[in-house]
Amino acid sequence: LLNVLNGNKEPQQGKVLINGLNIYQDKEDLKGVIGYVPQDDLLVEELTVYENLYFAARLCFAKMPEATIDKLVINTLHDLGLTEAKDLRVGNVLDKTISGGQRKRVNIGLELLREPSVLFVDEPTSGLSSKDSENIIDLLKELTFAGKLIFVVIHQPSSDIFKLFDKLIVMDKGGHQIYYGNPVESVVYFKSLTNQVNADVALCAACGNVNPEQIFDIIETKVVDEYGRETDERKYTPEDWRDYFEVIQRVPKLIPAAEKPLSTLRVPNKVVQWFLFTWRDLLSKLNDRQYLVINLVQAPVLALLLGYIVRFYKIDELTSQGEYIFAENLNVPAFLFMSIIVSLFMGLTLSAEEIIKDAKILKREKFLNLSRSSYLFSKMGILFSFSALQSFLYTIIGTWIVGIEGMNWIYWGVLFSVSCFANMVGLNISQTFKTVVTIYILIPILLIPQLILGGIVVKFDQINPDMYGQDNTPLIGDLMASRWAFEALMVSQFMENPYEKPFYETDKQKAHADYKKNYFLTTLSAKTAYCANAEDKKDETFIKYLRLLKREIKQQMQEVPTVKLAVYEQLNPEKFTKSTAQALEKYYQELEKYYNQTYIKVVEERDAIISGQMRTEEQRKAFLAKKLRFHNERVEDLVTNTVTDQRIVEYEGKLVHKIYPIFFNPDSPANSLDYRSHFYAPVKHIFGYYVPTLYFNIGVIWVMSLLLYITLYFKTFRWLLSRGKKAE
Repeated sequence: LLNVLNGNKEPQQGKVLINGLNIYQDKEDLKGVIGYVPQDDLLVEELTVYENLYFAARLCFAKMPEATIDKLVINTLHDLGLTEAKDLRVGNVLDKTISGGQRKRVNIGLELLREPSVLFVDEPTSGLSSKDSENIIDLLKELTFAGKLIFVVIHQPSSDIFKLFDKLIVMDKGGHQIYYGNPVESVVYFKSLTNQVNADVALCAACGNVNPEQIFDIIETKVVDEYGRETDERKYTPEDWRDYFEVIQRVPKLIPAAEKPLSTLRVPNKVVQWFLFTWRDLLSKLNDRQYLVINLVQAPVLALLLGYIVRFYKIDELTSQGEYIFAENLNVPAFLFMSIIVSLFMGLTLSAEEIIKDAKILKREKFLNLSRSSYLFSKMGILFSFSALQSFLYTIIGTWIVGIEGMNWIYWGVLFSVSCFANMVGLNISQTFKTVVTIYILIPILLIPQLILGGIVVKFDQINPDMYGQDNTPLIGDLMASRWAFEALMVSQFMENPYEKPFYETDKQKAHADYKKNYFLTTLSAKTAYCANAEDKKDETFIKYLRLLKREIKQQMQEVPTVKLAVYEQLNPEKFTKSTAQALEKYYQELEKYYNQTYIKVVEERDAIISGQMRTEEQRKAFLAKKLRFHNERVEDLVTNTVTDQRIVEYEGKLVHKIYPIFFNPDSPANSLDYRSHFYAPVKHIFGYYVPTLYFNIGVIWVMSLLLYITLYFKTFRWLLSRGKKAE
């Protein structure tokens, strides 16, 4: 009922008006008019009593000077009797630093600061001693003297508290109103309706107390059976009491007021709100030592643990000793991938409780009409800052142990981007679900797809064929941040290390020529031979191979225009003959000659570069040491895919290279937005440009984070979850 009256929930029928203004439709006119103190705490546990009230005041009074706000908070604390407790941390149920009565007073103080015209208070005396309960109600009573309208939900009040209320509303089961009027007179009303003895007596003649329990006893009077025992059936139903109320009691008609209710609320602009939210959240985190220790220590600890485990080196059987050599470490790709999973894990655990922890505070601040974007950006700013520090510590320690040099900023950029993506996922699930237990159960479920579809645990060309094409990475893999991050690290580790970087372009030409002469042309020749020997010109395989030949040769003629083919137009079933096949074979021989020359030329260029760096014995040793220091053989094996048996495959009428993916640009894009490519491609296409894989992949991760911000802002996943529940 309180949620309907205060505007949190809109009823299916009826309306709630304040001075003629509908609280659901005229929210702007009623901004700051309504206050709400729920039964639960609305306090930031890590902040002091003063700080809780201070930030509440700053968010309510934009133009009020700092000194005035401080004075307002101090005066409010004095009125609440909390002056001595102002510097005590609020704490929680398990870590108490202030009493239950003090907590209730602080909660009420949050609303007292801005003095709303209408205040709803839910169970203000619940769990308090009799003295604390009286103090709370006395405080609320004083507010009514200032012209405030206060609604209080209360159960089992004492006599003194009961007599403090101006009006009493009694609700029976089913939402039926059965009384409205003076609290003390309610006892007489119900006793009279049931024809009790001394029905006109409400107060005890000896002590002057009133017993509110009498009201509930009368309402819940049971039918007595023939044996004198009470049954479960009520003597008077809620409908009976309602009918009595409507006939006997006459609620006076209210004279509608034309003026708008007074509101002192002056919300600061969005930038100031962002600053205040950030300051408040940062203070609470800095005061939580356990939070700080865990989140600052976990990155170095995980880096030490993972780095030490993967630091593989060979032991000499004769001397039982060994020397660690980065180039020979087979676990470097595993380290890169697990670093990404660690970043996802740290980002998720860092953000998983952020919004659910603030749920009650957000419920109160909803009445202030504060900026949701300012709140979310404050969360993101702090989380991203923590993630930046965690990623930096992890990168520095992890790469030092494994022996990865000269790549720290690249690694940090990728891991930081992944952590920020995980932060956004964590904020979304923190907003969507209602319990912390559910959220932490969900974290491993979210990590498992990132593990499986990251590109190393299960290779993309070895997953279910229904999910994958031979030419590009599967779309389901493109949804995984781990896939983009792992590819970025692997490609960068191979291309950008100080050893490979000077040779990459020559190695690329060498690999391209090797692929063409040893695999591509050999496959074309085999297809041509099949077509030449085919007797049935309508054979499906014959037609399919001719289409493939025509497609591939057309691209080849564009790639190498100096080698020409006169019979290209004969590559169709009607015109293809054995002489056409012979002409094709000569064309292949010319191409092979071209690529052989290219291969030899590139090898000579590479050898010349190496020779220039190895003129002396010292230079030779330095060059070899450079390779062992920066180049990793296992990384090279994966990005060049030289260990595969399938080095070229036929797929959807074209030939797809499986070897040397790191040296091949993506195929010609279908449109300006076609980003699809094979795994470990050195560049990616977008908007007519080719972008280095490192920058493109980091950009994709940030685009995914942006999309998650949109779902976070509009509460998309919570809406989908609620729709799913309704469908059930």
